[in-house]
Amino acid sequence: MMANQNLTTWRSLNLALHDAFSEDPRLLIMGEDITTWGTGGGIYGVTRKLASSFGRSRVRDTPISEEVILAAGVGAAMTGTPTIVEIMYSDFTLLGLDALINQAAKARYMFGGQFKVPLVVRTNGGSGIGKAAQHSQSLETLFAHIPGLEVAVPATPDDAYGLLRSAIASPNPTIFLEHKDLYFDKGPVSGAAIPFGVARIARPGQHVTLVATQRALRWCHEAANELSAQGIEAEIVDPRTLHPLDFEAVRRSIQKTRNLVVVHEAVQDFGWGAEIIARAATECWQHLDNAPARLGAARTPVPYSAALEAAIVPQVHEIVETVQRMRAINIDAELTARN
Repeated sequence: MMANQNLTTWRSLNLALHDAFSEDPRLLIMGEDITTWGTGGGIYGVTRKLASSFGRSRVRDTPISEEVILAAGVGAAMTGTPTIVEIMYSDFTLLGLDALINQAAKARYMFGGQFKVPLVVRTNGGSGIGKAAQHSQSLETLFAHIPGLEVAVPATPDDAYGLLRSAIASPNPTIFLEHKDLYFDKGPVSGAAIPFGVARIARPGQHVTLVATQRALRWCHEAANELSAQGIEAEIVDPRTLHPLDFEAVRRSIQKTRNLVVVHEAVQDFGWGAEIIARAATECWQHLDNAPARLGAARTPVPYSAALEAAIVPQVHEIVETVQRMRAINIDAELTARN
């Protein structure tokens, strides 16, 4: 690819696929309507022109059967064929969890590492465009909980390209969760692979650490702008991958800011934010001035109504108010110590 292009996320993903297919003649991809849907490349255009460039023996449309698609992908990967599976919405991966959780995730362990499982399950999650309860879930915590699975959650066009190249090169099964509301975001793409387990600092700051992924990063940036106008500088950490997780980046930020808020779009109860909070409480207690806080979605199916859909996820004002409460406690503690 030409370095430093300015691309939308879906074009960045499409470019990553074209580059990977050009470099490895063994690589194949399969999924529903990936050569024919409106854009000519799946529902969001990510596989556009792959079939005409690399042939239908490597770019395969499948029947509508996620259970079969995932099982076939796992089997192909186990025989040594680098395989990408596109599942139209992550909600439908639930139909093929036996192949993913009982087979792909455990194969290298159960067979003593005799073979690799170079499988990438590309799919999308999240809300924001009115796809309702069965097409808008944020299931990243479910996959991150399973030993043997890697989980990538790209937020920018550059991360989409770089993380997908690393996912394809990985010898392990990877759940690659794109966000349906970020496909048309545009930004620079360097064309470099981005290693798993390396977080990025999306915004530097010194007073509070905000940890977020994908669409929740937007809310954190908006909150950070409001807080900055009040003299509070928030540092935003994007983990990029939930497993492997770069907790060291979170730890370094906590040591600087001494305050932590985790924000995610997934349901708050039992979400991945709880893992970050637990590790911060057990490993960084001495560096925290306040109890860490988390904000996640309400425990409810995602509504179809745009107004209700927007209302169940964390609000920017909630992030701002949470940080303000932390800072108020800090100031009270300082005044008490002086008196």
